[in-house]
Amino acid sequence: MSIKVTRDRFKLAQVFTISRGSRIETNVLTVRITRNGVTGWGECVPYARYGETLDSVEAQIAGLPDDVTLETLQTLLPAGAARNAVDCALWDLEAKTSGKRVWELLGMPKPGPEITAYTLSLDTPETMQAQAAKNAFRPLLKIKLGTPDDMPRLEAVRAGAPDSTIIVDANEGWSAQVYADLAPHLLRLGVAMVEQPLPAGDDEALIGMDRPVPVCADESAHDRASLPKLTGKYDFVNIKLDKTGGLTEALKLREAALAQGYGVFVGCMVGSSLAMAPAVLLAQGAGFTDLDGPLLLGEDRDVPLLFDEAGVHPSSPHLWG
Repeated sequence: MSIKVTRDRFKLAQVFTISRGSRIETNVLTVRITRNGVTGWGECVPYARYGETLDSVEAQIAGLPDDVTLETLQTLLPAGAARNAVDCALWDLEAKTSGKRVWELLGMPKPGPEITAYTLSLDTPETMQAQAAKNAFRPLLKIKLGTPDDMPRLEAVRAGAPDSTIIVDANEGWSAQVYADLAPHLLRLGVAMVEQPLPAGDDEALIGMDRPVPVCADESAHDRASLPKLTGKYDFVNIKLDKTGGLTEALKLREAALAQGYGVFVGCMVGSSLAMAPAVLLAQGAGFTDLDGPLLLGEDRDVPLLFDEAGVHPSSPHLWG
């Protein structure tokens, strides 16, 4: 068996801005695992917020033995981008080798499309209102906030898309006081959920605070080991493959989160259709789904996922799984 890693760059359709900065492209690692002439592949997006770089993640993958399996991988690498790409590539390889889809191997019902959020990046209220109006036909919008003066942005987006369901993502950008001040307005403006309002290291402040709108853990939640620290702070858990270290752990985190009474939100980093394909299986029946990475790109994989009014569709076997 051989493991090959390549770097791929995808231009974004427009500048993408969150509270931590802006970008015009996304850089991903593509892993191809070949065994007996059959190749499976997966993608990951190394994320600086979690101390990852293209170099560090590639080095992690390079250190794996050639005979790595889905089972041994879980102990050979920690949760994170490196394990994600390898895990998804191994699932794809198993599907291609067996002639079955991944969902069949997992014993899941045949998957269908899931409504996905479309993300509006952080900008001036005027620009965000224009973007909201342009995308007002979409049933679910996710807006990037995370500054002390976000109220005009929130009002502007609601004015631009009066009928869309709105999710707010602060990306750790608010203080406890800013969140407390905004919370009743989130409810007034019909926001369905707010993601990670406070920095992960300061989220103890959420204990005992009024949560008129469900609060979702993103940067505070990675894998099942994260769950005990979320008690009393959050109502939803954002499950991303690049955080859990692949589909294997993500499915276990989903099961554990639901058993403990959390809602499930399936999210993504900004990646191609290859990165989203396994997450579509994870998103089946989720409370909210945000797998719009390919919609934010100016270019994609040769066999991209289908997005239409029904949402994001499961991948064809020509893409993944």
